[in-house]
Amino acid sequence: MKLNELIAGFAETSLDIEVSGITVHSNQVKVGDVFFALAGEKKHGLYYAAQAIKQGASAIIYEPEGDGEKLADKLKNTALIKINKLAFKLGYIAARFYHYPAKKLAIIGITGTNGKTSCSQFLAQMQPKSVVIGTLGWGEWGNLKETQNTTPNALILQSMLADCVNQEKQQLTLEVSSHGLALERVNGVEFKGAVFMNLTQDHLDFHGSMEAYFQAKLSFFKRPELEFAVINLDDAYGVRIIGALSEKVVLWTFSRTGKVIEHEHNVLAENIRLINTGLSFNVCYREQKSTVCCHFYGLFNIENILAVITTLLATGVSLENAAKKASALKDISGRMQRFGGNKEPQVFVDYAHTPDALAKTLTALKQHHHQQVSLVFGCGGDRDKGKRMQMGQIACHQADQVIITNDNPRHEKSDSIIGDILLGCDRNKVIIIKDRKQAITRAIMQASQDDCILIAGKGHEDYQDIKGIKYPFSDQTVIKQALQQWKTL
Repeated sequence: MKLNELIAGFAETSLDIEVSGITVHSNQVKVGDVFFALAGEKKHGLYYAAQAIKQGASAIIYEPEGDGEKLADKLKNTALIKINKLAFKLGYIAARFYHYPAKKLAIIGITGTNGKTSCSQFLAQMQPKSVVIGTLGWGEWGNLKETQNTTPNALILQSMLADCVNQEKQQLTLEVSSHGLALERVNGVEFKGAVFMNLTQDHLDFHGSMEAYFQAKLSFFKRPELEFAVINLDDAYGVRIIGALSEKVVLWTFSRTGKVIEHEHNVLAENIRLINTGLSFNVCYREQKSTVCCHFYGLFNIENILAVITTLLATGVSLENAAKKASALKDISGRMQRFGGNKEPQVFVDYAHTPDALAKTLTALKQHHHQQVSLVFGCGGDRDKGKRMQMGQIACHQADQVIITNDNPRHEKSDSIIGDILLGCDRNKVIIIKDRKQAITRAIMQASQDDCILIAGKGHEDYQDIKGIKYPFSDQTVIKQALQQWKTL
């Protein structure tokens, strides 16, 4: 594609050059590529212009915001093109370069504080010729490649969509984060459907308030191309979203508590049973009823399964077929992932890192298990500090024993993070073990075979982020080792 064709409507240039590739990463530039320099949260992309030029960039398109203008003035003998608010426009430019791949895929976006990953992974299992992009990675279910963000930046996202088209995929499920919406990462993507799960406190360090957080989510449901929306009626914010939907959007709702509104497509859960081996419930739609039996835990997983069944119904799948697919779903890494059992303590790994998620996860385990429930958790550094005390309160109220440990302290001191958590704790119920491996091992080694242990906060992550360095660490690996050790007692 010619450069003037690529940026037509966004900027003008007399440069008649062929663009062989586009990137926002200077270290990935190849000869003939165009390097896009964005303002960035910490540093402007033009700080890396020299590397991009050295590696063969044919042109640099930059954002004047931030230090852009000042840095551009220092660059000599370089093809520079300025585009105001480039971050907002990058998705549309990238979509043009990759020949609008979103138009060739049926894309469903899932948003909400909790449940995005489980639902996106469930749908990837349930749909033929399907791919997923989200927290756990991107690609076919069970064969995912790494992603840096839940919702990748606009240019990388369009590249992924193009790869999906080249692989002749037809369905794509995308986790749509509030950061992804606020930072315009999904611009240039055309969504067939949008799913809303819930909204609880998280990311207030970024958004500033719950209302700003909600408005970021709400913007997703105002997209003009949407054909249908799937909304959780059990969440109060869901009702507000329904009120903002365009009349042309077909509304589908789901509820595990029997809530309905006056419209055509209400999907409900009835006859819910929480048993030691998982969940059993009926899914009801109009006059139809089908049973789902699965090995997942917790009422929140009923909401997740209702969400994906409702989404399949919206795409034309029958209720019977959707329920059958739901009953066959397999575990998701780090989402109520179970280890042990069969005369060993049951140990669950879950990504729960918000007050709401931690409360729901602990409630779920206590509903399924009637012996002691122990908890190992911490809070991440450089993130929403307001939730730490709340999570301490929830932990001590709902768990029989609590071990507070490190969870990605990043650039904060772990003592400071733990101190914030302790403000909400009953100190008589709490043990502090900063070393996460020791904390997990201690919880398992002191458990009886009928006990249940929740290791919360990191889920699928295979590292500990300390002072900017990601050290290899896996909750799952430590659990397996500790359970082997437990057997020798």
